[in-house]
Amino acid sequence: MGHPSRLRARGLLAPVLLSLLVVSSPASPADAPAPARVFDAALARQRDAETLKVLSAEGRLLYQRARVKLDGYRYCSMAVAQAERGELRDSIRSASMALHVGNAQGNEDLVAVSQRDLAIAYSYAGDLEHAEQYAREALGHQAKDPRIVEGPAYKTLGDVAVRRGRIAEGVQWYEKAAAAASDRFRPLVQISLANALVAGGDAARARALYDSIQPPEADLQPLYRRGQGNLLLIEGKPQQAREAFEEAARDASGADAAYHRLWAVEGIARSELALGNRAAARDRFKEAAQLSEAIRARFRSEEFKTGLFGDMQKIFEQAILLSMEAGDVEGAWQLSERSRARALLDIVRGRVTPAGDAELSTGVVALKEVLGALRPGEVLVQFHSLDDRLIAWTARASGLQAVQLPLSRAAIDQDVEAMRQSIFDRRRDTVELASALYGKLFAPLGVKAGERVVIVPHGGLHYLPFQALRSPEAYLIERNAIAVVPSASLAVQLVRRTDTKSDRLIAFGNPANSAREQLPGAEREVERIGTLYADKRVYVERSASKARFRDEAGNGRVLHVAAHAEVDSVDPLHSRILLAAEGDDPGFLEAREVYGVNLAGVSLVTLSACESGLGRIARGDEILGFTRSFLTAGASGLVASLWPVADDSTELLMTTFYSRLAGGAEAIDAMRDAQMAVLGQRRFAHPFFWAPFNLIGDWRLRAGA
Repeated sequence: MGHPSRLRARGLLAPVLLSLLVVSSPASPADAPAPARVFDAALARQRDAETLKVLSAEGRLLYQRARVKLDGYRYCSMAVAQAERGELRDSIRSASMALHVGNAQGNEDLVAVSQRDLAIAYSYAGDLEHAEQYAREALGHQAKDPRIVEGPAYKTLGDVAVRRGRIAEGVQWYEKAAAAASDRFRPLVQISLANALVAGGDAARARALYDSIQPPEADLQPLYRRGQGNLLLIEGKPQQAREAFEEAARDASGADAAYHRLWAVEGIARSELALGNRAAARDRFKEAAQLSEAIRARFRSEEFKTGLFGDMQKIFEQAILLSMEAGDVEGAWQLSERSRARALLDIVRGRVTPAGDAELSTGVVALKEVLGALRPGEVLVQFHSLDDRLIAWTARASGLQAVQLPLSRAAIDQDVEAMRQSIFDRRRDTVELASALYGKLFAPLGVKAGERVVIVPHGGLHYLPFQALRSPEAYLIERNAIAVVPSASLAVQLVRRTDTKSDRLIAFGNPANSAREQLPGAEREVERIGTLYADKRVYVERSASKARFRDEAGNGRVLHVAAHAEVDSVDPLHSRILLAAEGDDPGFLEAREVYGVNLAGVSLVTLSACESGLGRIARGDEILGFTRSFLTAGASGLVASLWPVADDSTELLMTTFYSRLAGGAEAIDAMRDAQMAVLGQRRFAHPFFWAPFNLIGDWRLRAGA
């Protein structure tokens, strides 16, 4: 047995999470706790993974494997088209191939254009650090036609600055972009500049600019007209603004008419707020939310290119806020549910087709169905984080209640980051931080000791180990059994799934993959779990291949995977589990591929891998990654980790968990017993050892041997 601090470094923390969860490096790395050193190394590897040198090397490999070799500029065209379809990782790969070709040929122009495309793709992905880096790199090369590189590159720098809240800096970059842009691109830059001036409150300059802009082409007309409506609002003319938005809504036409009408209605809602008509504003925001659900989920490139594109989740937030203000608790809850379904559509964008007949609906079930699915002694706690407050609904079979907590989104993110950092460093102040968060988040909810708690997180709360919150008497897991679900509607669907008759275990452990170090502890783990099942198929090292996974994963009641995992910050559907390499197949199982595996007969999937439960954080039902893919593929429940785990404590947790399941316990009770067993060991008493795993999905599932 290894030392308790020995980690399975099975994966990396995605860069998109760094602003929320980054763990500061100790002043003296040599003296840092082992977990911190490993975690810092993981962060460094992830940062290095997106450098130009590595991207060019990846482009070389992709180019060598391509059956048909294209002209470098064709790869750039592909990159732009893929980015505008939302296929961001594929866009980056195409641009990387163009970068390789440009470097190999010594083609300065192609290098500049490929780096411009990398900047655009990362900007669309919300990775502002890399978007800025590649835009600056592009400007450092000489293009044959400087306008096609400098205009978009300067505009990307403006987009980045505006999205960081640095409006004045964004204005300066947009001015550079307007001066450098081609005649065709300039109107878009001018609209972005005018919108930035509006966002900065400079009504006089914005008015002068709008009056000077030539009427744009049809595809930019909706942006142009809505921008003028926004300008009228900051000029203190809400009545005229409402009329402008109403005209824009009436005149919406073309393939994206529904989309443009949506944002025109949102503008009407803001105008009503400015006029003091709060009831009318609420109705309009709800109308806009309803319109959003009918819109085909895809990127609208012109919206994204403005740098001030609409965030649909803001519509839901305003509707929720006004509904709570009006005392409509159920309506606000329904809007929270609908916002999660909308966000899922925005992420998946129709790029995956689930296998079998187990597809989860993205729709919202009625409150009475949720209440009817809850048993006595169960409470569903659903959070929704707004800019200035946190709303928490508690649902029991007897009804729905809500409280508004004075916790801003920024404050919650800061508290979660502080607690996670303390846990990972195994500091003594973890109990203090956990107690403070319990007092802020949980104490006001009236959850009774002994109740089973099903939590629907939101925003940064997806990364909070709720089981490690501490009441004055004990950790929350000592008071309550806990499970997590992506939404209340999904919870109802999952608990309704028909249980399977099979008792077989399918397990994959320590896959042979040269991309990461070996995991002997993972191999021991699956072998020990295998002793609990008479009917089992356990695959380790070379036999734990991707092809074997596709063939076998759906053939058991329990699927256990102990391997490295990596979260893709650019596109969560490209997050991957590292299975055994086989021939030309590197063994990378991506989340998007899991959708194509029929897991309709699987009750429980356990991913004993680092950060396997994480995905993209934005707003709404954001956690995609592996969580949603396995549930959509047919699994009823998932066990996934929130941070790198220690060998000995995880072995104890997993064997206890499966032993309780084998004895007939429901999953939520089995996980509580397992965490309590680890917590009961003095050397594992810190939450670092016993709190990393979440039970996600059907909390009542049984998966006995």
